[in-house]
Parts: sequence; structure tokens; C-alpha cells
Amino acid sequence: MGRGKIEIKRIENTTNRQVTFCKRRNGLLKKAYELSVLCDAEVALIVFSTRGRLYEYANNSVKATIERYKKACTDTTNTGTVSEANSQYYQQEASKLRQQITNLQNSNRNLLGESLSTMSLRDLKQLEGRLEKGINKIRIKKNELLFAEIEYMQKREMELQNDNMYLRNKIAENERAQQQMNMLPAATTDYEGVPQFDSRNFLQVSLMEPNHHYSRQQQTALQLG
Repeated sequence: MGRGKIEIKRIENTTNRQVTFCKRRNGLLKKAYELSVLCDAEVALIVFSTRGRLYEYANNSVKATIERYKKACTDTTNTGTVSEANSQYYQQEASKLRQQITNLQNSNRNLLGESLSTMSLRDLKQLEGRLEKGINKIRIKKNELLFAEIEYMQKREMELQNDNMYLRNKIAENERAQQQMNMLPAATTDYEGVPQFDSRNFLQVSLMEPNHHYSRQQQTALQLG
């Protein structure tokens, strides 16, 4: 079943009236927000409860919207057209923005030390304070970068020292190994006292020594040969 229609009249019960106020107020604020977002409309909502509490919503500013409303009403009364009122409003907003841009440009020139002749003593003191704050921030940032760079250099130096120590140890190990190799006895082969091999001598010795395995005739034949 759908929700039944209720009679639009003042709720006599205080508790029910307060509960209904809270629910309807939240729904009204939600609808105002949706209207401003979906339709890109400038919305300002003001609600006062029976106890005098204020509830408001505005996607821009309540005061700015009210001022725009007053200007629109005044201009509409004078000119009779809403478009002209909107045109004047946008012209005024554009003038404000141009003035803000001019002020910012003058402030930047003053920070660079230009156009100081038109400034009063109070303005110069304020400018000096701004410059000192800016310089302090720059110094703090510079010191942070210097500390970070020093820390990196120290870390890099420690790595180089470790690498240098490793190379020195390797060189020392190679030198000790070379010294140990030099201290070992030389592996020489001494052939002194060993007669050189001569086939003729070998044959003579063989012929001079009797061999019982040969017959006498074979020995005679060998001698004759």
C-alpha cells in the first residue's frame, strides 16, 4: 500500500510536530543540495524552528545570494528585466576579480622590491615581515636539503671505504699466497751420476755377459757379427 495523504495543517502534538520538523527539514535540505548540483543553480535556504534555531544551506554563500537577490529585485523594479540585473551582477563580479588581480600583481612587484615609493611605513613593515617569514622558510628548506645531501655523501663514503677495505684484503691474500708459493722447495730432477744411454755400450755389456739361455753357437755368431 502506498503512503496515505495527510492533512496539511498544524500538528498539535508537540512531540509529533518536532519529529516531523526534523524529517521534513532534512528532506528540504537534501532537495536544495540536489537542485544546486544537478541544475547548477545558486541555492540559499534559511529555516528557523519554533524555538528560534537557525538552519541554512547555500552552495555559494547565504549572504552573497541574499545580496544578489536584493540587487535583482531592485534592478527588476527599476528596469523591469531580470537579464539586465544578472548582467550588472556579473559585471560587478568581473570588476572585483580584476581588482583582486591588480592587487596580487602589485603585491608581487612589492615582493620583488619594485613600486615601493607609494607604500606607507606600515605597509613597508608588513612587507618586511612577509619577506622575513619567506626567507626563514627558504632557509629551513635549504638546510633540510643540505642535511639530506650530507647524509647521502656520508653513506656513499662509507660504501667506498668498505669497497676499498675489501680490495685491500684481496690484495693481501694474493700476496700471502704468492709468498707461500715462493717458499716451497723447487722440484728439480738431478740426473748427475747416471750414465747416459748408449746403444753401443748396452750391446757390448750384453755381449760380455754370458747368457745361459743362448747356445754356444749363438754366442759365437753374435761375437763374429
